[in-house]
Amino acid sequence: MTKQYSGSPEDADLRRADSLAREIFTNVANKWALLIIEALGDRTLRFGEVRNEIEGISHKMLTQNLRMLERYGLIERTVHPTVPPRVEYTLTEPGQALRVTIDGLCDWTHRYLGHIEASRHRFDA
Repeated sequence: MTKQYSGSPEDADLRRADSLAREIFTNVANKWALLIIEALGDRTLRFGEVRNEIEGISHKMLTQNLRMLERYGLIERTVHPTVPPRVEYTLTEPGQALRVTIDGLCDWTHRYLGHIEASRHRFDA
């Protein structure tokens, strides 16, 4: 059973600039967050492993996005009491649910990549 939002309709209205839904959408729908969620998948990874999975992401951007995803409850950060501390990241249930949507976006991209590239060439000509 899917849990539904129980706040006011205004908080869930993406059209409103001050809605919580828009804030969530804006923060979660950035390229790094989407790639982090896709990289984690069903796995638990350490910081360096996540960074190695995502070409071009800086230490700072990875840190900021992991913190944001943790704040929204999409990933779980586990610190193991070792020296040095071992920190691992895994998707939560809502994170896994979002991953299904991201997988669909990835499938769409692969399916229409040729079409989009041809359109870009026609437009730019």
